[in-house]
Amino acid sequence: MRETTVGVGAGAENLVGELGTSDMVLNIGPQHPSTHGVLRLKLVLDGERIVAAEPVIGYMHRGAEKLFEARDYRQIIMLANRHDWLSAFSNELGVVLAVERMLGMEVPERAVWIRTMLAELNRVLNHLMFLGSYPLELGGITPVFHAFHGREELQHVLEEASGGRMHYMFNRVGGLKEDLPAGWLGRVRAAVASVRSQLPVFENLVLGNEIFRARTADVGVLSAEQVKAYGASGPIARASGVDFDLRRDEPYLAYGELQDVLRVVTRQEGDCLARFECLLEQTVNSLALADACLDRLAELAPGPVNLRLPKVLKAPEGTTYAWTENPLGINGYYLVSRGDKTPWRLKLRSASYNNIQTLTELLPGTLVADMVAILGSMFFVVGDIDK
Repeated sequence: MRETTVGVGAGAENLVGELGTSDMVLNIGPQHPSTHGVLRLKLVLDGERIVAAEPVIGYMHRGAEKLFEARDYRQIIMLANRHDWLSAFSNELGVVLAVERMLGMEVPERAVWIRTMLAELNRVLNHLMFLGSYPLELGGITPVFHAFHGREELQHVLEEASGGRMHYMFNRVGGLKEDLPAGWLGRVRAAVASVRSQLPVFENLVLGNEIFRARTADVGVLSAEQVKAYGASGPIARASGVDFDLRRDEPYLAYGELQDVLRVVTRQEGDCLARFECLLEQTVNSLALADACLDRLAELAPGPVNLRLPKVLKAPEGTTYAWTENPLGINGYYLVSRGDKTPWRLKLRSASYNNIQTLTELLPGTLVADMVAILGSMFFVVGDIDK
């Protein structure tokens, strides 16, 4: 079989020769509007049908894991919150949970509940971005304006508490940077209610749109066996019937006390439409979890939100592993310490890295026109792939 690479001046070699027809090799990216970041897809096409697909990663690689080894435990939080730039608070959380486990720290109860609430608000922010941008990638412009309206309301209260709009730097080893501003809980409750009132727009405007359903139903079907084989997780896995969520199955923070509110959303179809539906329903549940955290915080007596730490923080020699249910899936943090103020090794397992590998199974056999629909439904952030 012959292959012709498009865009390199193949010239006469593009013609059909004595060996028969030639397959076309098409590069999507590394600059492409349907990706959240810089990803390259190498597609082999037979006409308009994809024969093979290879995600080519590394264009955004920052060497974060190596940089972890040259930063102390306070400084690595700044690096860790940037790989999935839509989930900065959740990224910070995994690092501090690993260090706290290594140190045997018991974080104040007030900090635990605030962390849980902020993690769920961060989850909503992440999901709103994809709920708005995915229809945009398929030609629907209106939903993204509704999504950003809701995001701004939540960004406003998060910025008031942390001082940051995107990279919050609010987690600290042993708790949080500081307590919440006066009257902040009431403003958060109003923001949560406002965002909840806007979600029917996505139900009616997007899921009720026959063009959107035609572009997504039975397209890019990912089986439960493929999910397990590639280690995919999060809404992508649950849309294929894999009923797994660390918040329920291995609770951390205050999730153990929120089991009556927490609902793990699943679908069986495993297609693009199922992934979008899971994302939307999970957003609804995250808002309910945030309300439950607000109720609990209103009952708690005033108290500390962090522990007093030594000027030089050193973790004891040993290893530990912490994992969290991040908005895009499971994030793991394998920490190895030699007793110094910096990690000897901090390995990051990001959700997007595994999720994007399933494209090698999903894309072959589909049409080029469906490629954008499938790619967008994987809900990935390229920085979370490359680290």
